[in-house]
Amino acid sequence: MKISIVIPAYNEEKHIAKVIQIVNECKIADEIIVVDNNSTDNTSSIASSLGAKVVSCKKQGKGYAMETGIKNVNGDIIVFLDGDIKNYKKGFINNLVEPILNKKADFVKATFERSGGRVTELVAKPLLELTYPRLSKFEQPLSGIIAVKTKLIKQIKLDKDYGVDIGILIDLYKLKARIKQVSIGKITNDSQDWRSLIKMSKEVSSAIIKRSYDKEFTSKKENTSVEFKMGL
Repeated sequence: MKISIVIPAYNEEKHIAKVIQIVNECKIADEIIVVDNNSTDNTSSIASSLGAKVVSCKKQGKGYAMETGIKNVNGDIIVFLDGDIKNYKKGFINNLVEPILNKKADFVKATFERSGGRVTELVAKPLLELTYPRLSKFEQPLSGIIAVKTKLIKQIKLDKDYGVDIGILIDLYKLKARIKQVSIGKITNDSQDWRSLIKMSKEVSSAIIKRSYDKEFTSKKENTSVEFKMGL
């Protein structure tokens, strides 16, 4: 199976080179696509100089950038990465895709150690406990570091910004995808300001609540193909 790496990026000139370097060291990617979401710095030129395919997304928002990436991939598996992580570990992509390659999962979500996570603990997990209790057991339900079968993610409609990652988790859960979480160790990134955290909280809440009103979902249809054991 071919593996495509998609990195949505907005003004990531400080980190994008290191991210691409780590991806190349994993020696598993068939292509690297950086989706430039209206950057005003040198993100695009740096990524291109390192051999990544750079595509432009003019509509602002992570979900739009991810959709653009999906439209441009050639792989059977897509690995989405955050472009602002400072210390991805060597081999972490191999760990993410292994359950899919071994036909044990359709969708893998990374879990990790890091400081912060206020929106996760104060907003996402309490709402999931009320609406989709099994999903509240995920260590990082808002993680944007994922591996997924291309044909599967093309079946869902993505939220446009901060709600996109929790939306993908819920929608694939409702499609009865086999879901696993895999630890990728400790990571660090730049902290967001309080205005961004407020916006994130609102959009994450909206993504969860609007899906809870889907009358097609009942407890009788609950997806049990979810594994919470971390690591491989």
